[in-house]
Amino acid sequence: MSAVAATARRPWVRIVLAAVVAIVLLVAPLALPAFANQTLVRIGVYAVAVLGLNIVMGYTGQVNLGQIFFVGLGAYVTAYGVNHGWNILLVFAAACAVAGVVGLLVALAAARLGGLAIAMVTIALPIVGVPLAKRLSEFTGGSQGISARFTDAPDWSGLDNDQWQFYIVLAVAAAAFLLARSLVRGKYGRAFAAVRENEAVAASMGISPYRTKVLAFTIASIFGGASGFLYLAAVQYTSPETLSFGHSISLVAAMVIGGAGSIAGSLLGGAYYVFVPQLTNAIDPNLTTISQGAILLAVLFLLPGGLVSIPRVVRRLARRTGAAGGRFAARSTGAHSTAAGSPAAPAADTSQQTAPAHRPVPDSALEGHEQTERQDGP
Repeated sequence: MSAVAATARRPWVRIVLAAVVAIVLLVAPLALPAFANQTLVRIGVYAVAVLGLNIVMGYTGQVNLGQIFFVGLGAYVTAYGVNHGWNILLVFAAACAVAGVVGLLVALAAARLGGLAIAMVTIALPIVGVPLAKRLSEFTGGSQGISARFTDAPDWSGLDNDQWQFYIVLAVAAAAFLLARSLVRGKYGRAFAAVRENEAVAASMGISPYRTKVLAFTIASIFGGASGFLYLAAVQYTSPETLSFGHSISLVAAMVIGGAGSIAGSLLGGAYYVFVPQLTNAIDPNLTTISQGAILLAVLFLLPGGLVSIPRVVRRLARRTGAAGGRFAARSTGAHSTAAGSPAAPAADTSQQTAPAHRPVPDSALEGHEQTERQDGP
Protein backbone atom coordinates (compact mmCIF):
# COMPACT_ATOMS: atom_id res chain seq x y z
CA MET A 1 0.00 0.00 0.00
CA SER A 2 2.83 2.41 0.88
CA ALA A 3 4.60 1.63 -2.40
CA VAL A 4 1.44 2.44 -4.35
CA ALA A 5 1.00 5.70 -2.45
CA ALA A 6 4.63 6.66 -3.05
CA THR A 7 4.26 5.96 -6.76
CA ALA A 8 1.08 8.03 -6.95
CA ARG A 9 2.92 11.04 -5.46
CA ARG A 10 5.45 11.16 -8.27
CA PRO A 11 4.97 14.14 -10.62
CA TRP A 12 4.99 12.14 -13.83
CA VAL A 13 2.30 9.80 -12.47
CA ARG A 14 0.06 12.75 -11.66
CA ILE A 15 0.63 14.22 -15.11
CA VAL A 16 -0.30 10.94 -16.76
CA LEU A 17 -3.42 10.59 -14.61
CA ALA A 18 -4.46 14.17 -15.38
CA ALA A 19 -3.99 13.54 -19.10
CA VAL A 20 -6.04 10.35 -18.95
CA VAL A 21 -8.86 12.10 -17.07
CA ALA A 22 -8.84 14.97 -19.57
CA ILE A 23 -9.04 12.59 -22.53
CA VAL A 24 -11.89 10.65 -20.91
CA LEU A 25 -13.85 13.84 -20.23
CA LEU A 26 -13.38 15.05 -23.78
CA VAL A 27 -14.41 11.77 -25.37
CA ALA A 28 -17.17 10.76 -22.93
CA PRO A 29 -19.99 13.00 -24.26
CA LEU A 30 -19.49 11.62 -27.76
CA ALA A 31 -20.10 8.06 -26.55
CA LEU A 32 -22.66 8.54 -23.78
CA PRO A 33 -26.42 8.87 -24.31
CA ALA A 34 -28.16 12.21 -23.88
CA PHE A 35 -29.50 11.37 -20.42
CA ALA A 36 -26.02 10.55 -19.12
CA ASN A 37 -24.61 13.78 -20.56
CA GLN A 38 -27.36 15.82 -18.93
CA THR A 39 -26.67 14.14 -15.59
CA LEU A 40 -22.95 14.91 -15.83
CA VAL A 41 -23.79 18.50 -16.76
CA ARG A 42 -25.88 18.91 -13.62
CA ILE A 43 -23.06 17.44 -11.52
CA GLY A 44 -20.70 20.04 -12.94
CA VAL A 45 -23.19 22.84 -12.22
CA TYR A 46 -23.59 22.00 -8.54
CA ALA A 47 -19.94 21.03 -8.09
CA VAL A 48 -18.97 24.64 -8.86
CA ALA A 49 -21.54 25.89 -6.30
CA VAL A 50 -20.24 23.44 -3.66
CA LEU A 51 -16.68 24.48 -4.51
CA GLY A 52 -17.46 28.10 -3.67
CA LEU A 53 -19.16 27.03 -0.46
CA ASN A 54 -16.15 24.91 0.41
CA ILE A 55 -13.81 27.87 0.14
CA VAL A 56 -15.72 29.94 2.69
CA MET A 57 -16.75 27.08 5.02
CA GLY A 58 -14.27 24.26 4.53
CA TYR A 59 -11.09 26.31 4.12
CA THR A 60 -11.89 29.48 6.08
CA GLY A 61 -14.23 28.04 8.68
CA GLN A 62 -17.02 30.61 8.23
CA VAL A 63 -20.71 29.75 8.14
CA ASN A 64 -22.55 30.39 4.87
CA LEU A 65 -26.09 29.11 4.56
CA GLY A 66 -27.04 31.33 1.63
CA GLN A 67 -24.90 30.07 -1.25
CA ILE A 68 -27.98 29.17 -3.28
CA PHE A 69 -28.92 32.88 -3.35
CA PHE A 70 -25.84 33.66 -5.44
CA VAL A 71 -26.56 30.70 -7.71
CA GLY A 72 -30.04 32.04 -8.37
CA LEU A 73 -28.73 35.58 -8.79
CA GLY A 74 -26.25 34.41 -11.42
CA ALA A 75 -29.02 32.52 -13.21
CA TYR A 76 -31.27 35.60 -13.30
CA VAL A 77 -28.48 37.86 -14.58
CA THR A 78 -27.69 35.28 -17.27
CA ALA A 79 -31.32 35.08 -18.37
CA TYR A 80 -31.62 38.87 -18.47
CA GLY A 81 -28.46 39.27 -20.55
CA VAL A 82 -29.35 36.53 -22.99
CA ASN A 83 -32.86 37.87 -23.54
CA HIS A 84 -31.42 41.33 -24.22
CA GLY A 85 -28.95 40.07 -26.80
CA TRP A 86 -25.70 40.44 -24.86
CA ASN A 87 -22.57 38.64 -25.94
CA ILE A 88 -22.33 35.32 -24.14
CA LEU A 89 -18.90 36.13 -22.68
CA LEU A 90 -20.28 39.41 -21.37
CA VAL A 91 -23.21 37.52 -19.88
CA PHE A 92 -20.86 35.17 -18.06
CA ALA A 93 -18.75 38.05 -16.76
CA ALA A 94 -21.86 39.90 -15.60
CA ALA A 95 -23.21 36.87 -13.76
CA CYS A 96 -19.94 36.46 -11.85
CA ALA A 97 -19.47 40.20 -11.27
CA VAL A 98 -22.98 40.94 -9.98
CA ALA A 99 -22.89 37.96 -7.64
CA GLY A 100 -19.40 38.97 -6.47
CA VAL A 101 -20.41 42.58 -5.77
CA VAL A 102 -23.48 41.52 -3.79
CA GLY A 103 -21.39 38.98 -1.90
CA LEU A 104 -18.80 41.65 -1.13
CA LEU A 105 -21.45 44.00 0.27
CA VAL A 106 -22.87 41.23 2.45
CA ALA A 107 -19.38 40.19 3.59
CA LEU A 108 -18.40 43.73 4.56
CA ALA A 109 -21.32 43.78 6.99
CA ALA A 110 -21.23 40.16 8.14
CA ALA A 111 -17.52 39.33 8.31
CA ARG A 112 -17.11 41.08 11.67
CA LEU A 113 -19.70 38.74 13.11
CA GLY A 114 -19.11 35.14 14.01
CA GLY A 115 -20.87 31.95 14.96
CA LEU A 116 -24.65 32.16 14.93
CA ALA A 117 -24.71 35.84 13.97
CA ILE A 118 -23.13 35.33 10.55
CA ALA A 119 -25.24 32.19 10.11
CA MET A 120 -28.41 34.23 10.61
CA VAL A 121 -27.24 36.85 8.10
CA THR A 122 -26.62 34.22 5.42
CA ILE A 123 -29.90 32.45 6.19
CA ALA A 124 -31.69 35.71 5.41
CA LEU A 125 -30.35 35.77 1.84
CA PRO A 126 -32.52 32.99 0.34
CA ILE A 127 -35.44 33.89 2.62
CA VAL A 128 -35.43 37.46 1.29
CA GLY A 129 -34.43 36.43 -2.24
CA VAL A 130 -37.55 34.37 -3.00
CA PRO A 131 -40.16 37.15 -2.42
CA LEU A 132 -37.80 39.68 -3.99
CA ALA A 133 -37.63 37.60 -7.19
CA LYS A 134 -41.40 37.41 -7.25
CA ARG A 135 -41.82 41.17 -6.90
CA LEU A 136 -39.21 42.21 -9.49
CA SER A 137 -41.22 40.65 -12.29
CA GLU A 138 -39.84 43.09 -14.87
CA PHE A 139 -36.43 41.48 -14.52
CA THR A 140 -37.22 38.03 -13.15
CA GLY A 141 -40.54 37.08 -14.69
CA GLY A 142 -42.23 37.01 -11.29
CA SER A 143 -43.60 33.76 -9.93
CA GLN A 144 -43.64 32.23 -13.42
CA GLY A 145 -39.90 32.51 -13.76
CA ILE A 146 -37.89 33.30 -16.84
CA SER A 147 -36.37 31.19 -19.59
CA ALA A 148 -33.41 31.77 -21.87
CA ARG A 149 -32.09 29.47 -24.57
CA PHE A 150 -28.50 30.03 -25.62
CA THR A 151 -26.79 26.64 -25.55
CA ASP A 152 -28.02 25.14 -28.78
CA ALA A 153 -25.11 23.54 -30.60
CA PRO A 154 -23.92 25.60 -33.60
CA ASP A 155 -24.10 23.96 -37.00
CA TRP A 156 -20.35 24.03 -37.52
CA SER A 157 -19.72 21.92 -34.40
CA GLY A 158 -21.60 18.83 -35.60
CA LEU A 159 -22.63 18.17 -31.97
CA ASP A 160 -25.97 17.59 -30.31
CA ASN A 161 -27.28 20.10 -27.79
CA ASP A 162 -26.48 17.91 -24.78
CA GLN A 163 -22.90 17.44 -26.00
CA TRP A 164 -22.44 21.17 -26.55
CA GLN A 165 -23.79 21.90 -23.06
CA PHE A 166 -21.41 19.33 -21.64
CA TYR A 167 -18.38 21.06 -23.16
CA ILE A 168 -19.55 24.49 -21.92
CA VAL A 169 -19.95 23.21 -18.38
CA LEU A 170 -16.68 21.29 -18.61
CA ALA A 171 -14.73 24.39 -19.67
CA VAL A 172 -16.15 26.62 -16.91
CA ALA A 173 -15.96 23.96 -14.19
CA ALA A 174 -12.38 23.00 -15.09
CA ALA A 175 -11.32 26.65 -14.95
CA ALA A 176 -13.08 27.07 -11.58
CA PHE A 177 -11.45 24.00 -10.06
CA LEU A 178 -7.98 24.90 -11.32
CA LEU A 179 -8.39 28.44 -9.99
CA ALA A 180 -9.58 27.17 -6.61
CA ARG A 181 -6.72 24.68 -6.40
CA SER A 182 -4.18 27.41 -7.13
CA LEU A 183 -5.86 29.68 -4.59
CA VAL A 184 -5.94 27.30 -1.64
CA ARG A 185 -2.38 26.09 -2.25
CA GLY A 186 -0.92 29.59 -2.24
CA LYS A 187 -0.57 32.33 0.35
CA TYR A 188 -4.32 32.94 0.43
CA GLY A 189 -4.92 29.32 1.26
CA ARG A 190 -2.46 29.57 4.15
CA ALA A 191 -4.29 32.70 5.33
CA PHE A 192 -7.62 30.88 5.11
CA ALA A 193 -6.24 28.01 7.20
CA ALA A 194 -4.78 30.36 9.82
CA VAL A 195 -8.09 32.19 10.23
CA ARG A 196 -9.96 28.91 10.44
CA GLU A 197 -7.71 27.56 13.19
CA ASN A 198 -7.42 30.66 15.37
CA GLU A 199 -8.19 34.25 14.45
CA ALA A 200 -6.08 35.67 17.29
CA VAL A 201 -3.02 33.69 16.19
CA ALA A 202 -3.66 34.71 12.57
CA ALA A 203 -3.76 38.39 13.60
CA SER A 204 -0.49 37.99 15.49
CA MET A 205 1.06 36.62 12.28
CA GLY A 206 0.05 39.75 10.36
CA ILE A 207 -3.05 38.21 8.73
CA SER A 208 -6.22 40.28 8.94
CA PRO A 209 -9.10 37.93 9.80
CA TYR A 210 -11.64 40.49 8.62
CA ARG A 211 -10.13 40.96 5.16
CA THR A 212 -9.53 37.24 4.81
CA LYS A 213 -13.16 36.41 5.59
CA VAL A 214 -14.39 39.12 3.22
CA LEU A 215 -12.16 37.74 0.47
CA ALA A 216 -13.32 34.15 1.02
CA PHE A 217 -16.99 35.13 1.05
CA THR A 218 -16.60 37.21 -2.11
CA ILE A 219 -14.84 34.40 -3.94
CA ALA A 220 -17.57 31.99 -2.88
CA SER A 221 -20.16 34.42 -4.25
CA ILE A 222 -18.35 34.64 -7.59
CA PHE A 223 -18.32 30.86 -7.83
CA GLY A 224 -22.03 30.90 -7.03
CA GLY A 225 -22.64 33.32 -9.90
CA ALA A 226 -20.66 31.08 -12.25
CA SER A 227 -22.74 28.11 -11.09
CA GLY A 228 -25.90 30.13 -11.84
CA PHE A 229 -24.66 30.77 -15.37
CA LEU A 230 -24.06 27.04 -15.83
CA TYR A 231 -27.45 26.25 -14.31
CA LEU A 232 -29.23 28.32 -16.92
CA ALA A 233 -27.03 26.85 -19.64
CA ALA A 234 -28.16 23.37 -18.59
CA VAL A 235 -31.80 23.95 -17.58
CA GLN A 236 -32.53 27.10 -19.67
CA TYR A 237 -35.08 28.22 -17.09
CA THR A 238 -35.05 29.68 -13.58
CA SER A 239 -37.68 30.76 -11.08
CA PRO A 240 -37.89 31.91 -7.44
CA GLU A 241 -37.87 28.25 -6.45
CA THR A 242 -34.20 28.16 -7.46
CA LEU A 243 -33.37 30.41 -4.48
CA SER A 244 -35.28 28.41 -1.88
CA PHE A 245 -33.67 27.82 1.50
CA GLY A 246 -34.07 24.05 1.20
CA HIS A 247 -31.68 23.99 -1.77
CA SER A 248 -29.15 25.97 0.25
CA ILE A 249 -29.22 23.42 3.07
CA SER A 250 -28.81 20.66 0.49
CA LEU A 251 -25.68 22.39 -0.80
CA VAL A 252 -24.24 22.50 2.73
CA ALA A 253 -25.02 18.80 3.20
CA ALA A 254 -23.39 18.02 -0.15
CA MET A 255 -20.24 19.88 0.90
CA VAL A 256 -20.04 18.01 4.22
CA ILE A 257 -20.65 14.61 2.64
CA GLY A 258 -18.20 15.24 -0.20
CA GLY A 259 -15.51 16.51 2.17
CA ALA A 260 -15.04 19.93 3.75
CA GLY A 261 -11.75 21.60 2.92
CA SER A 262 -11.18 19.47 -0.18
CA ILE A 263 -11.23 20.36 -3.87
CA ALA A 264 -12.03 16.79 -4.89
CA GLY A 265 -14.67 16.67 -2.17
CA SER A 266 -16.54 19.46 -3.95
CA LEU A 267 -16.87 17.28 -7.04
CA LEU A 268 -18.13 14.39 -4.92
CA GLY A 269 -20.55 16.81 -3.27
CA GLY A 270 -21.94 17.79 -6.66
CA ALA A 271 -22.44 14.13 -7.50
CA TYR A 272 -24.21 13.60 -4.17
CA TYR A 273 -26.50 16.58 -4.82
CA VAL A 274 -27.62 15.05 -8.12
CA PHE A 275 -27.67 11.30 -7.46
CA VAL A 276 -28.93 10.92 -3.89
CA PRO A 277 -32.31 12.68 -4.40
CA GLN A 278 -32.90 10.51 -7.44
CA LEU A 279 -32.04 7.40 -5.44
CA THR A 280 -34.21 8.30 -2.45
CA ASN A 281 -37.12 9.23 -4.73
CA ALA A 282 -36.83 5.88 -6.48
CA ILE A 283 -36.94 4.06 -3.12
CA ASP A 284 -39.84 5.99 -1.58
CA PRO A 285 -40.80 9.54 -2.57
CA ASN A 286 -42.55 10.07 0.78
CA LEU A 287 -39.35 9.37 2.73
CA THR A 288 -36.91 11.40 0.63
CA THR A 289 -36.03 13.92 3.33
CA ILE A 290 -35.72 11.26 6.03
CA SER A 291 -33.51 9.11 3.80
CA GLN A 292 -31.20 12.00 2.99
CA GLY A 293 -30.94 12.87 6.68
CA ALA A 294 -30.07 9.27 7.52
CA ILE A 295 -27.37 9.25 4.82
CA LEU A 296 -25.93 12.49 6.19
CA LEU A 297 -25.79 11.12 9.74
CA ALA A 298 -24.22 7.86 8.58
CA VAL A 299 -21.47 9.69 6.70
CA LEU A 300 -20.82 12.02 9.65
CA PHE A 301 -20.42 9.08 12.03
CA LEU A 302 -18.48 6.72 9.77
CA LEU A 303 -16.54 9.22 7.63
CA PRO A 304 -16.16 12.55 9.47
CA GLY A 305 -13.87 13.74 6.68
CA GLY A 306 -16.47 13.02 3.99
CA LEU A 307 -16.38 10.66 1.03
CA VAL A 308 -13.04 12.05 -0.05
CA SER A 309 -11.46 10.52 3.08
CA ILE A 310 -12.27 6.93 2.05
CA PRO A 311 -8.77 6.21 0.59
CA ARG A 312 -7.15 7.61 3.75
CA VAL A 313 -9.37 5.47 5.97
CA VAL A 314 -8.63 2.38 3.87
CA ARG A 315 -4.87 3.01 4.15
CA ARG A 316 -5.15 3.46 7.91
CA LEU A 317 -7.09 0.23 8.27
CA ALA A 318 -4.56 -1.57 6.06
CA ARG A 319 -1.68 -0.34 8.22
CA ARG A 320 -3.45 -1.40 11.40
CA THR A 321 -4.29 -4.80 9.95
CA GLY A 322 -0.71 -5.26 8.78
CA ALA A 323 0.70 -4.25 12.17
CA ALA A 324 -1.70 -6.55 14.01
CA GLY A 325 -0.84 -9.40 11.64
CA GLY A 326 2.87 -8.79 12.17
CA ARG A 327 2.53 -8.90 15.95
CA PHE A 328 0.44 -12.07 15.77
CA ALA A 329 2.98 -13.70 13.45
CA ALA A 330 5.84 -12.74 15.77
CA ARG A 331 4.05 -14.22 18.77
CA SER A 332 3.23 -17.41 16.89
CA THR A 333 6.83 -17.79 15.69
CA GLY A 334 8.19 -17.26 19.21
CA ALA A 335 5.82 -19.78 20.74
CA HIS A 336 6.63 -22.36 18.05
CA SER A 337 10.39 -21.98 18.50
CA THR A 338 10.05 -22.36 22.27
CA ALA A 339 7.97 -25.53 21.96
CA ALA A 340 9.99 -27.22 19.21
CA GLY A 341 13.58 -26.00 19.32
CA SER A 342 14.53 -24.90 22.84
CA PRO A 343 15.89 -27.63 25.24
CA ALA A 344 14.00 -28.41 28.40
CA ALA A 345 15.45 -27.15 31.66
CA PRO A 346 17.46 -29.85 33.53
CA ALA A 347 15.79 -31.36 36.58
CA ALA A 348 17.15 -30.32 39.90
CA ASP A 349 19.56 -32.84 41.53
CA THR A 350 17.92 -33.48 44.86
CA SER A 351 20.69 -35.79 45.98
CA GLN A 352 23.07 -32.84 46.40
CA GLN A 353 20.50 -30.68 48.17
CA THR A 354 20.17 -33.02 51.24
CA ALA A 355 21.71 -32.06 54.56
CA PRO A 356 25.47 -32.81 54.76
CA ALA A 357 26.54 -35.93 56.77
CA HIS A 358 28.38 -35.52 60.12
CA ARG A 359 32.11 -35.32 59.72
CA PRO A 360 34.11 -38.11 61.52
CA VAL A 361 35.79 -36.94 64.71
CA PRO A 362 39.58 -37.39 64.63
CA ASP A 363 41.17 -39.93 67.03
CA SER A 364 43.44 -37.33 68.59
CA ALA A 365 40.44 -35.42 69.79
CA LEU A 366 38.91 -38.54 71.36
CA GLU A 367 42.15 -39.38 73.17
CA GLY A 368 42.36 -35.86 74.56
CA HIS A 369 38.77 -36.10 75.78
CA GLU A 370 39.49 -39.41 77.59
CA GLN A 371 42.57 -37.94 79.35
CA THR A 372 40.47 -35.01 80.58
CA GLU A 373 37.90 -37.40 82.06
CA ARG A 374 40.64 -39.34 83.91
CA GLN A 375 42.01 -36.18 85.43
CA ASP A 376 38.60 -34.97 86.57
CA GLY A 377 37.52 -38.34 87.91
CA PRO A 378 37.81 -39.61 91.58
